[in-house]
Amino acid sequence: MQYEGRYKVFDPSQIKTYPVKGRTNKVKYADLRQIEEVLQSEIKLPLSVKSEIEKLANEILVRRSKNQPVFLFTGGHLVKNGLNRLLVDLIHKGVFTMISGNGATSIHDFELALMGETSEYVPQALEKGEFGMAYEFNFINAALSVGNDQKLGYGESVGKMICDPAFRKKVADFLGIAPETMRFAHPELSIAVACYEKKVPFTVHVGIGTDVLDQHFWFDGMAKGGCSGRDFLIYTHEVSKLMNGGVILNIGSAVTGPEVFLKAASMVGNVQMTPNDILTANFDLRPYKPETATNEATVGYYFRDQKSIVTRIPQAYGGQGFYIEGNQIDTFPYLYQQLIKSLE
Repeated sequence: MQYEGRYKVFDPSQIKTYPVKGRTNKVKYADLRQIEEVLQSEIKLPLSVKSEIEKLANEILVRRSKNQPVFLFTGGHLVKNGLNRLLVDLIHKGVFTMISGNGATSIHDFELALMGETSEYVPQALEKGEFGMAYEFNFINAALSVGNDQKLGYGESVGKMICDPAFRKKVADFLGIAPETMRFAHPELSIAVACYEKKVPFTVHVGIGTDVLDQHFWFDGMAKGGCSGRDFLIYTHEVSKLMNGGVILNIGSAVTGPEVFLKAASMVGNVQMTPNDILTANFDLRPYKPETATNEATVGYYFRDQKSIVTRIPQAYGGQGFYIEGNQIDTFPYLYQQLIKSLE
């Protein structure tokens, strides 16, 4: 990016990258949860939590049978926890009508599609100045630059790069590399791919300087912001479909997921397309005390996922809020079990 202002800027052309295949990753292909293994396993959770998840699963499927939207916003840890196969399966089964996440969500998902591994071992890389410096992150940067030229969204650009050879060639040409060097070993693991194939929006909501993509020479803030900005408008359009009810799941996103929904809901309400009868559910580890949601003197007031997703949104739009307390390594597979059991 060019800068012509009064200050000095860092020159990213100095950055040295390395092939991602030489990186140490904490999450290996063998660590990813298998569908059959999850369906046959006995998941240990408190009975009260299981009961809430069972009610939630039933409500999701009842509302989908009425053609109501079901949205899921997730942080990066659902992917890092090896749960992609479960989410991809639910996308293919038509349970979700939109998937959303932050930049980390898309990056970990991209890594799984690329090599079947993710979650760089940060301490080892940070001390060497190598954290986030794998060259292949520029595949996303280039996809966003090409996607921005075509006025696409972020999630669509990444999904199209993996699925569409013609688009991938344009990405390779942008980087000045041969298209055959952009090999994705495990596209079947990717949320972006599943959404692209099923024509389900995958919206990615990013900041600048928040992701390893931003460390590279090929990073273009206008492209990243432009593509993500279009995703926000796609997201808001989908929120306009909540006038007759729907479901919002927020998994491990403490700030971005709740805030993106609040802004989108305000926008659609402004044009008389106000959501109604909204069922919400927030999945997180922290204890939840409803009385703290309106008390600015308590810590709980500042937990936006609890305050907004579980309390404010259902109160504002005439719905019900669930709080699913527990490690998503257990709670999301249990939700998956209940959904599949009912679907079958």
